[in-house]
Amino acid sequence: MPSDAATLEEKLRPLREAPERSAVLLDVDGVLAPIVEQPDDAHMPETTRRPLIEVARRYGVVACVSGRRASDARRIVSLGSIAYLGSHGSEVLRPGSIAPEMDRELEAWTRRVQTFAHDAYGEKLRRLRVRLEDKEAIAALHWRGTPDEEDSRLAIEEVAERAEEAGFVTHWGRKVLEIRPPVRIDKGAGIVNLLSSTDLAAAVYVGDDVTDLDAFRGLTELQERDRLGYALRVGVRSDETPPQLEEEADTLVEGTDGVRDLLRALLL
Repeated sequence: MPSDAATLEEKLRPLREAPERSAVLLDVDGVLAPIVEQPDDAHMPETTRRPLIEVARRYGVVACVSGRRASDARRIVSLGSIAYLGSHGSEVLRPGSIAPEMDRELEAWTRRVQTFAHDAYGEKLRRLRVRLEDKEAIAALHWRGTPDEEDSRLAIEEVAERAEEAGFVTHWGRKVLEIRPPVRIDKGAGIVNLLSSTDLAAAVYVGDDVTDLDAFRGLTELQERDRLGYALRVGVRSDETPPQLEEEADTLVEGTDGVRDLLRALLL
């Protein structure tokens, strides 16, 4: 449901009225940084970084929640004073920390996931120029920007079938397949773990993909636990916006420019 600037400012009012007791949570790719064909080329524009720095100074909790490794997300955002939930919340890189923390149950699955992924990443996927990404307990196969995206997707579907037969969980995103262990890994769980010991007056989550729906539901879970008062779920519109995101978002903003404007609105 689209929103004009005045309506967005009204929806942000509960956060602005109690910034020290509010959380600002943002995805990275497609939210703070524009989507690019080569993931290593992603960066957050300086025009977005400046208001994010001010938001980090004013608000009680500010965190980036990404499907990337936490260290990679911090490299893109280039701000050490906030937290990073990487690999969909399965690892946490706290402000000022050098190394992320990972759940021990997930650590136990890392070798099995990576062994399967490297065995599955054979000549066919290499020829198609599919990219394999190692995210510790998660392995991801990306086909954005390959010479033949349709053939790449079909080849990756075959890997997904074998992964499920082997007992792993498969999760599809925007031109990416993730192979995960059969334990809960999602952005909602990561947010709940990060905030469960904190009583917050308000929180906003900003995301652009189906994985961000879990984060939306994580805010609901915190409300049900009486750990969170007001929750705002913001979807970021693009040419690839999933219909479910538009349906479940409380409001929508237009692309990464809209996210920059949201950050500025939080500072009014």
